[in-house]
Amino acid sequence: MSVTMSTGMKYVQIEPLGDIAIIRINRPEALNAMNTDVIAELSRAIEIVGVDDGIKVVIITGSGEKAFCAGADIAFMVNIDPVQAEKYASSAQSVLNKIERIGKPVIAAINGYALGGGCELALVCDIRIAASTARIGQPEVTIGIPPGWGGTQRLVRIVGPAKAKELVFTGKMITAEEAFQIGLVNKVVKLDEAPVASAAQVEPTQDRAKSSSDKSETEKKRATNTQAGSDVAKTLNKMLIEDCIQFAKEITKNSINAVKTSKMLINKGMDVDIDAGLRLEIYGWALCFAHGDRQKMMSDFLNKGKK
Repeated sequence: MSVTMSTGMKYVQIEPLGDIAIIRINRPEALNAMNTDVIAELSRAIEIVGVDDGIKVVIITGSGEKAFCAGADIAFMVNIDPVQAEKYASSAQSVLNKIERIGKPVIAAINGYALGGGCELALVCDIRIAASTARIGQPEVTIGIPPGWGGTQRLVRIVGPAKAKELVFTGKMITAEEAFQIGLVNKVVKLDEAPVASAAQVEPTQDRAKSSSDKSETEKKRATNTQAGSDVAKTLNKMLIEDCIQFAKEITKNSINAVKTSKMLINKGMDVDIDAGLRLEIYGWALCFAHGDRQKMMSDFLNKGKK
């Protein structure tokens, strides 16, 4: 049974699962959009798990089944001026940079919408696993702004300039499967059976001559479909989290120091030329030989072969 860590935070929850921690943005009524309070609490949550040596892998997700994170809070942004906008984006970029640089692997469990800042939140995670119902995109141009939380920089590094420009210039949402095909997500979690139609997909009758009993039957069908759709979404979300936990466990079996060093080398290597990256790799590789777990794990490997 999982227990949420008591942190005094309203919008962000930390759920410890042994050496894995789930950080959950808990603002489902706003599709987990990140206002200034969410940004501040997310930053605090990253600091908490970052200094906890018992936590080896972090999973970030959103509450409910509708959204991972719908991005920036448009209701807040609509009336702010350029100075306030710069401050808002700077605070958001700061916490996203903190996630990217934390010395532990971070997995994004993308449930539902990951749009704008939500997509940018997923981009700073090391691994992205999406439910088949996820919708991902950078729709900022549709409301008069470009991506401002790292989308123009990180998206191109992951999917290449052509696809990044396509997504940013059109502002379109893509499915989880499309995201997988272009390398934006590592894996898509899906149900074996086809999802049941939601209430939104069941058209209400337009025939005024229908009897009251027919109308009552239609309403019953709509209610049944709504409940079935909700059950499917909850099941899929449960599968998504379980899959992310299993993925995290594959990482925790390894040297956390080696994983931490590997993350640093990959991230830093993207910003330098190949020669500088290779030199950096040698330094990181050699430094791991000073760590205690390296010799133990090597000795265990050799002894295993002798048995």
